[in-house]
Amino acid sequence: MWESLIIKPFINVLLLIYNLVGQNFGVALILFTVLVKAITHPLIARQIKSTKAMQDLQKDEEYLEMQKKYKNDKDRLAQAQMDLYKKKNIKPFASCLPMLIQFPIIIGLYQSIIQTMGNAPLQILNLVPKIGPWLTNIFSFIPSVVDPITLIPLNNQFLWMNLSQPDRVYIPGVPFGIPVLAIFVVVTSFIQNKLMSPSTANSDPQAEQAAQATNMMNIYMPVLMGWFAYSLSSGLALYFAISNVISLIQYAALGQINFKDLFKKKEKAKK
Repeated sequence: MWESLIIKPFINVLLLIYNLVGQNFGVALILFTVLVKAITHPLIARQIKSTKAMQDLQKDEEYLEMQKKYKNDKDRLAQAQMDLYKKKNIKPFASCLPMLIQFPIIIGLYQSIIQTMGNAPLQILNLVPKIGPWLTNIFSFIPSVVDPITLIPLNNQFLWMNLSQPDRVYIPGVPFGIPVLAIFVVVTSFIQNKLMSPSTANSDPQAEQAAQATNMMNIYMPVLMGWFAYSLSSGLALYFAISNVISLIQYAALGQINFKDLFKKKEKAKK
């Protein structure tokens, strides 16, 4: 089922784009990333709306009064919060959905890159059956492209990278390779998480704990994404980098970019 629903469609779409853009796999990956972000944009917009609603809720008088009234009764407080979410049509877990969708895309894309980038005879032999007949039919109607079988093995060079290998830039005199894309992924992931983090400025212990957990995630997630970009194929790192850039553009288009938040000091809780 995983092969049928994720791997084969990814491979075929990548091959189609690869052929249409003049057999440049780096450009194909960039366009594939744009396609994925366009398809998931409604979910991203919902995530941004949900996060903004949760941020605004921290300043809501009814919410603040609730925290004081039920501060010693966690069960009543939890029920009151759920009632307030329904009243204001806030879905607190909506922001998690795009991230959950991203994981199978990341895993599927990594496996697709590894399989399409294979140059060994056995790897090529395993790839051919995964090319769907519908792709061959599409290619037959486009005079400017060739049969997908003749594309294999693919050209895996893009800029300074071998897309099937981890990204490294070697500078004369420097005894190690510099992971340019991994560094870029860490920076853009940090900016993205920071801009989407709800800020709290009240004395509610639960809100304070949530803020602390968010701050930890703002550190761990960029490091984790950077580690993936550092240790896995540069094709996946390229996907991370372009995906982060597009996400920042989406936030800006939806009016959620405020770079002052990156340097804002944590507000002290009001007594």
